[in-house]
Amino acid sequence: MRTNRLGDRLLHAYTWLIIVWLSAPIAVMILFGFNDKKSKSNTSWQGFTLRWYQELFSISDLSTALINSLVIAVASTVVTAVIGTMLGLALGRFRVRGKGVTNFLVFVAISTPELVMGSSLLSLFVSANMPRDSVTIIIAHVLFSLSFVTVTVRARVVTLDPSLEEAARDLGATPWGTFRQVTLPAIMPGVAAGAMLAFALSVDDYVVTSFVNGSTITFPLWIVGSVKTGIPPQVNVMGTLIFGVGVLIAVANFVSARRRRT
Repeated sequence: MRTNRLGDRLLHAYTWLIIVWLSAPIAVMILFGFNDKKSKSNTSWQGFTLRWYQELFSISDLSTALINSLVIAVASTVVTAVIGTMLGLALGRFRVRGKGVTNFLVFVAISTPELVMGSSLLSLFVSANMPRDSVTIIIAHVLFSLSFVTVTVRARVVTLDPSLEEAARDLGATPWGTFRQVTLPAIMPGVAAGAMLAFALSVDDYVVTSFVNGSTITFPLWIVGSVKTGIPPQVNVMGTLIFGVGVLIAVANFVSARRRRT
């Protein structure tokens, strides 16, 4: 009994240590969004202020970079969600030629280092004489996010009961009607999860984007470029707001899932 209690205490202590370790950078980011700094550096606490929330968009280059990231993330997420849903549905439901090879390529894309993917995409765009801008960034983000959406949707598809679709067809539903009214609502949690993951990966990406961005500056690229002169508190504020939106989405998803269970 004592051994079990000691093991439980160690497990709880280890769990809390991991939580603190993962939460510490986020807590520092939130805290220094309220720092009343008097110099270029924002590395020491100098007082509390709400000034940076009021001057959130006072740095035009930073605001443009954030808007670029959000537009690129939304565009790549929409394309990825559509293609990934169709691919995940095909791999999870139908017996298609080359299914094994496609599954292999999907997981290869997930395991490929970002450095390799970024350099290969750069070589592709240079060989095709494509100007590097927001379009090439969107293409790159679709390519590295597609596998995550496909895997998420496929995992949802394999758990579906085929008799539901058969019943819909027996009742006179067309193939499109069956998909729209039966299949799509059933796999929507997987589609939504994959889309949110794709959006987060796109907003967060630095390595691949740095290869294919050309003159387009995204939020992560701007932050790295500002390290030499000092990262302004507005970056912490924007990061805090993005984190807060993510938390709200997670809480809403949890509450919605709990209501469905009851």
